[in-house]
Amino acid sequence: MTLRIDIGGLPSAGLRFAASPLAELTAMLHVLAEPEHHPQLAGWAGEVAAGMPPELAERLREADFLWRSSQADFLLPARPRPTLAEELDDVDRIDDERYVTAALVTTCGSNRVRFGAPSPLTDPAARERALDVAQARGARQEAFAARLLADPPAVRARVRDTLAGCAEAFFDAAWADIAVRLATDLRVKNDLLRRHGMGAALAAVSGAVSLAPDGGHIVVDKLPDKATAARGTGVTFIPSVFGGPHLAVVHAPGWQPVVQYPVAEPDPSEPVSLETVTLRLEALAHPVRLRLLRTLARGPHTTRELAHAWELSPPEVSRHLAVLRRAGLLTARRRGRYVRYTLNLPDLTALGADLLAAVLR
Repeated sequence: MTLRIDIGGLPSAGLRFAASPLAELTAMLHVLAEPEHHPQLAGWAGEVAAGMPPELAERLREADFLWRSSQADFLLPARPRPTLAEELDDVDRIDDERYVTAALVTTCGSNRVRFGAPSPLTDPAARERALDVAQARGARQEAFAARLLADPPAVRARVRDTLAGCAEAFFDAAWADIAVRLATDLRVKNDLLRRHGMGAALAAVSGAVSLAPDGGHIVVDKLPDKATAARGTGVTFIPSVFGGPHLAVVHAPGWQPVVQYPVAEPDPSEPVSLETVTLRLEALAHPVRLRLLRTLARGPHTTRELAHAWELSPPEVSRHLAVLRRAGLLTARRRGRYVRYTLNLPDLTALGADLLAAVLR
């Protein structure tokens, strides 16, 4: 599964490497919402959460669908600015239609609210459908979607005020701490691009990003099979210290392609036994289990949700989930009537290094 960005005829200057305060704030907010994705930042997340003003914390919970499992497209700027305030000004210039559609994609699920479909702001059926999908994902999602559709300007102003409030609470200090790392990464990438061309620069971004052999596409190893085009607009690459291990990509129609890539290095992992490594490799050897893990990488799912996504029977999914759980690659949590499965991302991420360490030990 890949995401392909058509860059046919795009000169090297069409690739832009730049730091974005808003994109990095979005990555920080994701860490605060999903700290288990980022064990190396657990200390930072704990300190920020403990010192955050209660009103700001509640506001962030209200809108965390904009960055929890995927980022709203307007939070990853195609043309980064030097300051957070300037980038928030650019977001204010986006019309309500584009803003609401992007927000509903993250609120209601990327496979359920389509760009180019009738607008829920003007079409009653589309509005009802958006609210139904949001309701299925939880009461807070439904409440946020209802407020957004009823009064977009008020919700937009509240979200902006919330993001601006993060500056004093924690963002300004964190941004100052990572400025040198981001600047260093940008110098390396821009030097590679200037001296050796697109292929070298893309190879340095991530092992999951490459230039197609024909030179006409950027290929990103991501969950969805998608395609977008950058001809006439270019592609923006934004380094992130807080974004690892995620690789976020803006690819929706009407939006310039943006790739946010991690520059943070993970902390060394604890030694893992060869028996555990072998068990995990055997669990990953089945193609169905790999598909399930790709879906779970987007967030927690129930057995029935996974069965529906891959057109499998619930018993078959349950059997595969049991194997993955025995290997320690999944955790399960019951919420009411439902059991939701979550990917054990740190152990999965470390598997390659664990295998090498076990062989060399």
